[in-house]
Amino acid sequence: MNDDATPTPDDSKLTRTKENWAREGRFLTGRTARPQSERLPPGQHLVTNWPVLDLGLTPGVPTERWRLDIKGAVERPQSWDFAAFRAQPQTSETTDIHCVTTWSRYDNRWEGLSTRDLLAIVQPREDAAFVVLSSYDGYTTNLALEDFAAEDAIVAHSWEGAPLTREHGGPIRLVVPHLYFWKSAKWLREIEFRTRDQPGFWEVRGYHNRGDPFAEERYSD
Repeated sequence: MNDDATPTPDDSKLTRTKENWAREGRFLTGRTARPQSERLPPGQHLVTNWPVLDLGLTPGVPTERWRLDIKGAVERPQSWDFAAFRAQPQTSETTDIHCVTTWSRYDNRWEGLSTRDLLAIVQPREDAAFVVLSSYDGYTTNLALEDFAAEDAIVAHSWEGAPLTREHGGPIRLVVPHLYFWKSAKWLREIEFRTRDQPGFWEVRGYHNRGDPFAEERYSD
């Protein structure tokens, strides 16, 4: 595959299967939980490995050719190559992750640029309310600005002290730990701040627009 191309997500067997899950309400328990008292969300099981899920495409984007564009309803748009991204304030976070396919993994150590530091750099306009993430495999997902700005959310380049591997979204991915992991876009290419919401790849295929695992927001109503 040409690394310069932005492919269209494949209508794969996985995509069709997960659309069926949404229609059937697969894995729903009907329970809710509070993260302050229960670490594992309803319907989840704990794993020690890190399962790999994608749309059937694994783009190879070398760091010397990677670029992140940040645009839309911001005062200071940015276009960073990898060196410029690494020159921004760096931080580390240790968080749990929860996938809508029912696995959770505790205590993942990330390094990168916190979304709050990113917001301080680009300065969203007063009318900015949403963020749309676009990836090098053609994937998109949407977030409310307040979710993107979560205290432990991070645009990550490393996991457990090593650079993110290609299969896990390297060189750069988003990590928003308090939402299901499909909201944490892999192979991040663009962040667009918007005044209106724009549902992404899974959100238009029956998945919840927000995706809070403790409220079991797996699918849209």
